[in-house]
Amino acid sequence: MKKGALTGRFVLLLFLLVLLWTGCAASELFWEGGAGETASLEAALENPQTAVPKQEETDAQPPGETQASGESGEETVSFLWEGASFVSHFAFDSLTDAQKQWYRDIEKSLGAMEETARLSQEGIEAGLDETCIDQIFQCVLIDHPELFYVEGYTYTKYERGGSLLAIDFSGTYSMDSQSALTRKEAIEAGAAVYLSGIAAESSEYEKVKYVYETLIRNTDYDLNSVDNQNIYSVFVNHLSVCQGYAKAAQYLLNRLGVECTLVMGTVDTGEGHAWNLVKVDGSYYYVDATWGDASYRLESPEGVEDAHMPDINYDYLCVTTRELLRTHTLGGVVPMPECTAVEANYYVREGALFTSYDREQMKALFDRAASQGKSDVTVKCSDSACFQEILSALIEGQEIFDYLSSESGTIAYAHNEKQLSLTFWVTNEQ
Repeated sequence: MKKGALTGRFVLLLFLLVLLWTGCAASELFWEGGAGETASLEAALENPQTAVPKQEETDAQPPGETQASGESGEETVSFLWEGASFVSHFAFDSLTDAQKQWYRDIEKSLGAMEETARLSQEGIEAGLDETCIDQIFQCVLIDHPELFYVEGYTYTKYERGGSLLAIDFSGTYSMDSQSALTRKEAIEAGAAVYLSGIAAESSEYEKVKYVYETLIRNTDYDLNSVDNQNIYSVFVNHLSVCQGYAKAAQYLLNRLGVECTLVMGTVDTGEGHAWNLVKVDGSYYYVDATWGDASYRLESPEGVEDAHMPDINYDYLCVTTRELLRTHTLGGVVPMPECTAVEANYYVREGALFTSYDREQMKALFDRAASQGKSDVTVKCSDSACFQEILSALIEGQEIFDYLSSESGTIAYAHNEKQLSLTFWVTNEQ
């Protein structure tokens, strides 16, 4: 993305910002290992190709049904089932009927922080075995951002004469139940503050836009932040990375009644990244709040002052698969739909998408921004020809001054050729 400033009737190129297309660290990928040696989820995330869950095999007769936590008089703490009606089961819906049964077993076990749970015999009878656990485990975590305390899992399988008799599943957790309950309450309190700013009767588009903007304005991207793979980092610490942003967006939108799921993949540097798939008015779109945070994606060269670029970049608010794939690559265990709808795209909805340089449309866009008290305006072009036409007219031809006054400062701009967008704002720098 190039960035510059316009002073009076002369163009002054301030500097070139360096795009940090780094995605998130590879450690943010979900577990992709198979059976083998013992490893925690933390280790698995650091090296998803080699880290794997613990497998224990025995020819002994499996014990009776595992005693659920709380049956011995110990208090049972359930994090998952409270308010579960707003959970989006997108990953669950991608599974077979047999896999869904084990999903429910694992979901219940992790939600109650059980030490051990017996996976349903129906799954074994349907042909499932230990090689199926990892995919199902990942699907549970994809659907449930509130399982912030889950670190990984182990399992024990029981065989006789080469036949699989039973599998016990054991979640591993980063904290005890009381600590998790305390953190859960802090998360809910933080999320409640965010949710208080949007009316229940708002449209689905308005809810998605609100969550996108609110997360960006209240979260700083920080690779060194603690708990940055879960929602605690966002709602309590306000410091996170892409998986924290994406899980927090999912958590909030599900509570607002908007279907939203977590998407795993890579960016064009090949590094791991996380974002969201949302459904607005019956159609699917991609949303990436991390890449919408301008402070995450842009860095000025050493010794050059920042020209106060707007905090929010809307290039990743409700985009199609085609637009997303310019910079992202889909991955993960859950198939994604082809997103083709554009009605809820930010630029379409806000009247900022141009197919050619339409001066009346441009004036209406800047006038509306002024009436709303906005300090920046972004123009999106439908193709490269339109982009070059508008760039030439507004920058080289100085026509930006027909729409935006520089009396209070300098008009700064940034343009992203990959996303075909231009952003203009007034800065106090002279």
